[in-house]
Amino acid sequence: MSLEIRYANHPEDSKHYTTEELRKHYLIEKLFVENEAALTYSHIDRIIAGGIMPVEKEIKLGAGKELGVSYFFERREAGIINIGGKGKITLDGEEYPLNHGDGLYIGMGCKDVTFESEDINHPAKFYFNSSPAHKAFPNRIITLEQANKVKLGEKENLNVRTINQYVHPAVCESCQLVMGMTILEPGSVWNTMPCHTHERRMEVYMYFNMEKETRVFHLMGQPQETRHVIISNEQAIISPSWSIHSGVGTSNYSFIWGMCGENIEFTDMDHVAMEEIQ
Repeated sequence: MSLEIRYANHPEDSKHYTTEELRKHYLIEKLFVENEAALTYSHIDRIIAGGIMPVEKEIKLGAGKELGVSYFFERREAGIINIGGKGKITLDGEEYPLNHGDGLYIGMGCKDVTFESEDINHPAKFYFNSSPAHKAFPNRIITLEQANKVKLGEKENLNVRTINQYVHPAVCESCQLVMGMTILEPGSVWNTMPCHTHERRMEVYMYFNMEKETRVFHLMGQPQETRHVIISNEQAIISPSWSIHSGVGTSNYSFIWGMCGENIEFTDMDHVAMEEIQ
């Protein structure tokens, strides 16, 4: 397991960042590495985000010095969504098979955690978000069909999309992690506009289902001091609580969002009027 550390940044500092510095501090460029758990630990609400891609062998999730515990889930929970081929996750001897689009919530206390793919030619790609936890909730699979669905947007505004809520109070109990997947319809390219912030929670976006030439222009920063980061397929970006998180693509795409912080209220947002954005 590799664990890259990212430190929190003040919004006043971010105003002065070059494109290279923005990407260095906020963008996670390589999520899926064969036979590795490639994770990034952010000091912003101590979220861990990354990809786990077993091919020829199973991957066991450990805990290094960075976590200061004897096993990964001693004081953590996690949400996982498989965007690759069929695979399985084994939690303390119990197997959880995950097809493409299936999700899994892992509660605090799991000691022995391994990841496997069913077919080495079509390996699973387990996208992973983990946050600190204070209580153990049951492990459970959430399929795409079982996710709570919210349809939003208008064709005229190029933002027809379905929000699939996996780890969410309407579906699955958790301590502070909220996680889901948004799928844009063909012809729609905008997400989350008009935009918002939520000072109570940070968020990570992971963009995927993109062609090689497709790009997303992800908008971040304080509403009156916005910046953009250009993102390719299967890359993620860390969004601090003070930042907007919105984007427009050169084609339709999907993204997985994960949040953690003070509450698990999905609708707890501070909306920003269009005339306020600069």
